[in-house]
Amino acid sequence: MEEGGLAAGKSIAAACDGWIVFEDEAGQSLTPPRARSWGRRGCTPVVRVRGRGSGRVSMAGMTCYKPGERSRLFYSVREYTGRKDQPKGFGWRDFRDLLIRARIQLGGPIILVWDNVRLHLTKSLRAFIEANADWLTVFQLPTYAPDLNPQEGIWSLVKRDIGNLAAADLSQITRAVKGKLKMLQYRPEVINGCLAGTGLVLEA
Repeated sequence: MEEGGLAAGKSIAAACDGWIVFEDEAGQSLTPPRARSWGRRGCTPVVRVRGRGSGRVSMAGMTCYKPGERSRLFYSVREYTGRKDQPKGFGWRDFRDLLIRARIQLGGPIILVWDNVRLHLTKSLRAFIEANADWLTVFQLPTYAPDLNPQEGIWSLVKRDIGNLAAADLSQITRAVKGKLKMLQYRPEVINGCLAGTGLVLEA
């Protein structure tokens, strides 16, 4: 999306009866994120975790909005344990497959809004976008503007849940992440709240 072009994106979505889809990625290692605990004031509980190693859980998510429709969430989770035959994160084909899955389930055109990280600008992914221009339109968020992406709100909720998890291994984090994301899929009011938190408003 051109910087400052969010309103234009909404107009295009309304014109083609499409869904506005915000995409973003996040990751989590064995080192837990900071989070509030239920400990008594002045007696902060300390749970020691290993927090080392090359393992990482990568997450890609899409929050989807359309006036008059229930908001949706799609996601993909990949676990990297450090083996040589494993990809460390997502590739352009993963984004392609996530987009195709979203389009099939949403049943309409997609106005995709995401940032300008290098992977989003790869030649193969741009070729896919151009080849599917009949149902896919892409805009880039302004540089350094995570506050405009409701998917950031989803990641915040996920990491808040695992902040007090003393995971024994990476698979435990993966299960917790998938469980939280699946729960959020059935909470459209929470997905709507993530959009409201950006200050953006969709108009029919």
